[in-house]
Amino acid sequence: MQYWLMKSEPDEVSIDDLERQGAVPWFGVRNYQARNFMRDAMQVGDLAFFYHSGCATPGIAGICAVCSEPYPDATQFEPASPYHDPKSLPDKPRWLLRDVRFVRKTPFLPLGELRRHSELATMRLLAPGNRLSITPVTPGEWAFIAGQLLGIDDFER
Repeated sequence: MQYWLMKSEPDEVSIDDLERQGAVPWFGVRNYQARNFMRDAMQVGDLAFFYHSGCATPGIAGICAVCSEPYPDATQFEPASPYHDPKSLPDKPRWLLRDVRFVRKTPFLPLGELRRHSELATMRLLAPGNRLSITPVTPGEWAFIAGQLLGIDDFER
């Protein structure tokens, strides 16, 4: 089991949307490193913090689980999509995605609160200049955030 933090703008897909829909494709990733995490490192069953970004108060809003193998992101082929990539070809797609399913909402944990804890000093999310939409979370970081900051000690998968 690996752990992740996955960022989504709540205007596009929020934790409430995920809860309502049950599962969603994690589309629109256009960074090679984030794509490689999804393609090469994520596994079905891995857990992720669902993080609201690009909003007034960014932070962790819930937990989701990876529930599919990687497959091509259809938005790369749609000219009207903001995620269109004219250099990506259907027989050789550049961009992949995975589906994630709702696990639970959590108390909202703002970015500022995460920054206050020395236990998270090396967390990738908190690194200067980090803009990746998907980052790994170490087991220690996961345990601290889930247990100490969110008060969760059991997880449905």
